[in-house]
Amino acid sequence: MQSWLDVAPDSDFSIHNLPFGVFKTRDRAPRTGIAIGDYIVDLVVLAEHRLLSVPTEVPGDEGDLRLALNQPVLNDFIALGKPVTRAVRLRVQELLVTPLHASHEPDLWVHALVRQRDAEMCKPLRVPNYTDFYSSLYHATNVGAMFRDPKNALLPNWRHLPVAYHGRASSIVVSGTPIRRPCGQIKRDDPEPIFGPTHALDFELEVAFIVGKASPLGRPITTSEAEDHIFGLVLFNDWSARDIQKWEYQPLGPFLGKNFGSTVSPWIVTLEALEPFRVSTPLQAPEPLPYLRFVGNKSFDIHLEVDITTPTGATMTVCRSNFKHMYWNMSQQLAHHTVNGCNVEVGDLMASGTLSGPTPESYGSMLELTWNGRNPIRLPDGSMRTFIEDGDTITLRGWAERDGIRVGFGEARTTILSAWCIEA
Repeated sequence: MQSWLDVAPDSDFSIHNLPFGVFKTRDRAPRTGIAIGDYIVDLVVLAEHRLLSVPTEVPGDEGDLRLALNQPVLNDFIALGKPVTRAVRLRVQELLVTPLHASHEPDLWVHALVRQRDAEMCKPLRVPNYTDFYSSLYHATNVGAMFRDPKNALLPNWRHLPVAYHGRASSIVVSGTPIRRPCGQIKRDDPEPIFGPTHALDFELEVAFIVGKASPLGRPITTSEAEDHIFGLVLFNDWSARDIQKWEYQPLGPFLGKNFGSTVSPWIVTLEALEPFRVSTPLQAPEPLPYLRFVGNKSFDIHLEVDITTPTGATMTVCRSNFKHMYWNMSQQLAHHTVNGCNVEVGDLMASGTLSGPTPESYGSMLELTWNGRNPIRLPDGSMRTFIEDGDTITLRGWAERDGIRVGFGEARTTILSAWCIEA
């Protein structure tokens, strides 16, 4: 399958991908688009020319679809359901592979295609709720070995359930949005805590899934139903202030050390696009309780990388990991999240937790890469890092590739600004 549009072989946004996002330009209000190569397909333009339609078996009409596409977030479009979102994606794919001379109204592409460099990407969702899991065995083992007992690194519950906490949805920002270094209470060697900016700012390499189908209060979602409720995936950087977190997290868990900001990539890659990259979930021992058991390949082979760029412009890839290392898969996460009757809403974001791999170069945080600051990283300009400094830019990338098919996520990029602290 090949598009008539020129798409580089190494583009994240191949004809096999076609992720959804929200963009705006100087003369176009925020609206829904699909990425293809260096371009964005303006779905509002296609809908206005009646080139998109709602499947006959789905309630609603073209007017509902046009209204849902012409919104500053994707929630209303996603809420139309997978039969609609899947049909729109496949229709755009059909239009992009049909020779221009045979397509409907070829002149419309002058208006329907927008160069990505001429557009500004928006946060793709209104996120009602955000949950952060802790589902990498390697990350949990590293942290446990670092701060507890290397021989008993995992807490007793870890291999029995997907550990998670509820995060702060309001501080999730789209790639390219700077984040300010947070301030808070920090406890060092002195008897009393001090107040000030974190000295242990850290990235967390994560992937998050987006809930595409709501569930009623009191009705659990099973592992066999879970993927029907998952619209797609994004890159996610759950920023952490390790020193603030260390002092505050007992006994209720993360608070100010986490809620100051998280970065999400702007394009949502659908489960349908990731279908060719399914792999098995790592062996789980002991066998999970019945409600967490599943059938089939529920993980995905997605390559992940993290770059640090210093204020001088020096760039270094400090982490290379993979989504397939996640011990608890997304179906299990959603099943556990709702087994008590908790309802989910369209646009809810469920993050994987730090996705560390089995080797030091695959560790997904500075906490692990430098082993809590004991082993600094030397960057190409000669500067050293134990944690992230002001002016540093962190860039997450992710892609899947097999048999000539490439499906990528683009970037989740953030520059850190200096702290803005009130008087202590």
